[in-house]
Amino acid sequence: MSRDMRADERPNFTDDDSEMESTRAPLLDHLIELRTRLIWSIAALAAATIVCFFFARPLYNILLEPLVRVAEVDRGDTRFELIYTAPLEVFFVELKLSLFAGVFLAFPVVGWQIYSFVAPGLYNREKGAVLPFLIAAPVLFTLGALFVYFGMLPLISNFALSFEQLASEGRAAITPQIKVSEYLSLVMALMLAFGLSFQLPVVLSLLGRAGIIGADTLRSGRKYAVVAILVSAAFFTPPDLISQVMLAVPVYGLYEISIWCVSMMEKKAAEDDAIGGAGD
Repeated sequence: MSRDMRADERPNFTDDDSEMESTRAPLLDHLIELRTRLIWSIAALAAATIVCFFFARPLYNILLEPLVRVAEVDRGDTRFELIYTAPLEVFFVELKLSLFAGVFLAFPVVGWQIYSFVAPGLYNREKGAVLPFLIAAPVLFTLGALFVYFGMLPLISNFALSFEQLASEGRAAITPQIKVSEYLSLVMALMLAFGLSFQLPVVLSLLGRAGIIGADTLRSGRKYAVVAILVSAAFFTPPDLISQVMLAVPVYGLYEISIWCVSMMEKKAAEDDAIGGAGD
């Protein structure tokens, strides 16, 4: 028997096999590009974290300023102190703060890598629609963090220090001893909560752009939105009414802005369809 396979015994490649062969190379190219984008993003985050580590102590002192101002100016405590109870607690706090600040610093690079990866699969009209949201997201997150720093932290600091009690006859002193790590955890949690909550216009506008929701749906769902915002405010903020109201009020304002944004996009889409219909 001949070692060469006869022509009628050779396997026949189907159209599906040919299609798989033709798509294999593009898939590998996409995976290689994804790996490159991830490497650049991780490298940017690592570099930003290292840079921020050298400024971690000044950054932490800036975050402490609302608490110190309440303690020293409003209460006259010129020797206000924080404590740490583990040998490396301050080091890990500075490392965590460096990573947190590094995310802010590296976001333009990371955001651009994400956009560059998905842009080839978008039409020119879709590219123009994505870019504003890519810019608006970090801006709104920064506004949420600034709102925490200038609005929330002074109120929370005043609320926390209001439990202090001076010693007197028959009454023990209650002295605040705030840990370095716990204060940073509180600040980071609040900034993340407000920063993510301030993304509401971006999320709803994207859903409106995709046609998943409309302005009329958002208008009719106001009462449900109020309940959801109040529940979220109670979950993300400290258990005091002032903090919850300070989160709920601006987020509801952003919800109304989202309705306006979706309505404007719907009008723009209707005008484009009308122009296209007239051209036909």
